[in-house]
Amino acid sequence: MSRLKGKIAVVTGSSSGIGKAIALRFAQEGATVVVAARRFYKCEETVAQIESAGGKAFALQTDITDESQVEQLMAETIRRYDRLDILVNNAGIFGGRRLAETSTDAFDDVMRTNVRGTFLCCRAGFSQMKKQGGGTIINMSSVAGVQAWSGTGTYSASKHAIMALTKSLADEGRSYRIKVSALCPGGVADELVDATPEARTASEKIDPFDIAEAALYLACLGPQAVVHQLVVDRLGADW
Repeated sequence: MSRLKGKIAVVTGSSSGIGKAIALRFAQEGATVVVAARRFYKCEETVAQIESAGGKAFALQTDITDESQVEQLMAETIRRYDRLDILVNNAGIFGGRRLAETSTDAFDDVMRTNVRGTFLCCRAGFSQMKKQGGGTIINMSSVAGVQAWSGTGTYSASKHAIMALTKSLADEGRSYRIKVSALCPGGVADELVDATPEARTASEKIDPFDIAEAALYLACLGPQAVVHQLVVDRLGADW
């Protein structure tokens, strides 16, 4: 399969969970994947899995809350491959409890990673895609980015912010042929990305490779098609 043959894709938070599933799936479809996350040894593990299956990948340690590291991620990608076709802003954290019980530090940590980090990556990736005449940006939001429940206020606020960033950037990118989409999963079995398909099914959570398929769909749309928001929820979820 080669739907992404020749494409260069950066996937943040791809050392584990959904990001890793996306990196593996994109590589299966022929993309060269830049695996970016804070834990370099885990990035290298993802790269090793991709290469053992015949794919191409490169690991780069990146903390998306650090502006200089995000700029280095983009600069190194362009130095190596001369372009950026797909950017998946997947890196993020969960945090906070009921609002009255959430510390300021916990709130700031979530916003710094989920909102500031996504902003920094969007800005850097958008600038490159504008220069080269197009590209695709996929921002990882959540069902909590279109809804909110008790105990999720901080996380949900960050994911709603990602929706706003996505919609604004999509409008700004139209004239440059830059597509920007938000992918909004429900509860995903992140921790089972390396488990068997049977174990992932038994968890009764969404298989991370189902989210990877959704990301692949967004990345493979024809030149005149864009999906601005894609919600993938758990079967039976009431929202």
